[in-house]
Amino acid sequence: MDLVQQVREGNRVAIARLITQAENEAPEAIAALRELYPDTGRARLIGITGPPGSGKSTLTDKLVKELRKRGKSVGVVAIDPTSPFTGGAILGDRIRMSDLALDKGVFIRSMGTRGSLGGLSKATHDAIKILDASGYEYIIIETVGVGQSEVDIVKTADTTVVVSVPGLGDDIQAIKAGIMEIGDLFVVNKADRDGAERVVNEIRYMLDLNPDKEGWHPPILKTIAAQNQGIIELVDNINEHLDYLQESGEIVNRRKERISSEINDLILKRFSQKVTEQLAREDYLEHQLDKILKKEENPFNVVDQVVEKLLNN
Repeated sequence: MDLVQQVREGNRVAIARLITQAENEAPEAIAALRELYPDTGRARLIGITGPPGSGKSTLTDKLVKELRKRGKSVGVVAIDPTSPFTGGAILGDRIRMSDLALDKGVFIRSMGTRGSLGGLSKATHDAIKILDASGYEYIIIETVGVGQSEVDIVKTADTTVVVSVPGLGDDIQAIKAGIMEIGDLFVVNKADRDGAERVVNEIRYMLDLNPDKEGWHPPILKTIAAQNQGIIELVDNINEHLDYLQESGEIVNRRKERISSEINDLILKRFSQKVTEQLAREDYLEHQLDKILKKEENPFNVVDQVVEKLLNN
C-alpha cells in the first residue's frame, strides 16, 4: 500500500513519515500533497497564540482532552523555536503532552519555525493538510509566541484564540502588536492571579475601540488551565464561533484568503528558487559585485536586469 493511501486511512507512522518529508522539502512530499489535496478542507482549524509564559501548552493539553471527551479526533501542530544547530524544534510540546501520546485519537507534532518570519513555516501548512486529509476532525496550531511576526496564524486557522495572562507587565504591548485584529476569542489564563480582572478590562476596552469582526464580537474568557477550570466554556465558545463562520458563510471568505495567501507564498518561493539557481549557474552576481563596489553599477540596476532576464526566459 502506498504512503498516500496509508495517510488517508489514518496510519500514524505514515502521517509522521510524510510530515517529515514535507519538513525536508522532499519531492515525493509535494507529489503526495497533490494527491491528498482533494481530501482536505474538512477539519476545524484552531489557532492558539499568546506570549511565552501564558500557559498555551497547558491550555492546548486541556482543550484536546475536552474534545476527546466529546468523541472528537484531534491533531496538534505545536510550533517551537528552531534549534540553530539541528534546525529542529527545541521545546518539545510532545513531552509536555506526553500523557496524550498513547491516545489513538490524538496526533501531536512539534515543528520548528525554521526561520520563517511569520512564525509558521511552509511545512506547518503542509502538516495541517496531511492531518486534515487523514481524517482528524479538529487541528490545533499552537504558535511559539505573539507579536508582529506571529500574526499570520490568522491566515491558517478558522478560529484564533489569543491567550493573555496577568503579571507579565506587557499586556498592552501585546495588544499594540496587532493582536486585537486577529483574535476571535480572548482568554485570560491563570485567572487566579492578581490582576486578572484588570487584563480582562483592558482587552474589553480595546475591543470596544475596534469594530466587530464580520459581525462577531470576540468573547473574553477566564481560565485556570492547570486546574482545568473554564475549559468546557472555552470549547463551547470555539464551537460557537466555528458554527457562526459556517452559518454566515464567512468560512468561505476566510478559506479563499488562505488559499490566495498560500498561492502567493508558493509563487514567491518558486520564483526565489529560480533566481538563486540562475544566479549560481551563470555566476552573474559575482561579476557585478566588483562593479558595484567601484560604483560603476548599483544594486537597483542589477536587480532590474536579473528580473527582466528571468521574465524574458
